[in-house]
Amino acid sequence: MSEIKELHWVGNQGSFVDDPDIKKVGNVVVGRYGGNSHAGQYKNEDGCLVWCNEEEEWEFTIVLDAHNTAESAEIVVEAFLTEKATILEILALAVDENVCKKLEQKVVAIFQSDEFLEKCRTCIGETAVLVVFRKDKYVWWFSVGDCVLYLFHQELVDLGQYALNQRQFYQWVGQVNTFEEAVACYSTGTSELRKGVNRIFVTTDGLLECPGEPYGKAEDMYDTFLHFSEGVEVVKSMFDRIIDNNVRDSTTVVTWEVDVKKTGTLASNQ
Repeated sequence: MSEIKELHWVGNQGSFVDDPDIKKVGNVVVGRYGGNSHAGQYKNEDGCLVWCNEEEEWEFTIVLDAHNTAESAEIVVEAFLTEKATILEILALAVDENVCKKLEQKVVAIFQSDEFLEKCRTCIGETAVLVVFRKDKYVWWFSVGDCVLYLFHQELVDLGQYALNQRQFYQWVGQVNTFEEAVACYSTGTSELRKGVNRIFVTTDGLLECPGEPYGKAEDMYDTFLHFSEGVEVVKSMFDRIIDNNVRDSTTVVTWEVDVKKTGTLASNQ
């Protein structure tokens, strides 16, 4: 099997309060910042998991934003690590509608398993969860809560499109759990990437709700990408700005570029 580059982390393993951390995992940039202690921050309840295979040309990430404690984020990361072998088998499948269907089924099965639900019942706090998978010229996502997935490409920007999912409030996994309801509430989708350079950007809400809202609009995020050629520089610039604005909430971002050679779908009269 080809090499998998990976990282997994939960805020109770290292808070990064006053100490921004930016690193590359294969072609993926991961940024973690716990917030400013001067603003009253003392802990980090975010989490993330990144797997990428540059040879097979795919990336898989989970970004988590927990409340009260980081326990719920830790439970989610542990569950996916337990199922890693099975998930990697799905990610290795040929690109067609079945790979996304099987991945969605697997994620739901994890969240609805008796063992997982029991762990959630006994934990303190709950987490938003955003799962993102990119392979070939397609990106798929599974979202519970208010983390956001952006796809930055000039063709989409010209039409005013930035985000692929919509923030959903009052959805969590953990002590309060949408998967305990009669009908589980989550959103999922698939989008075709455009020809040329596509910038995939996933973030928790600390970036969005920073005092002064320097990144309250997606246009401001996209503008940062236009000013820097490297993802590490983009994330550093964003972190510098929210630190200057005395952000308290923790922020976790995952971003990478995909250069698509195939022409995307166009209208019949284009």
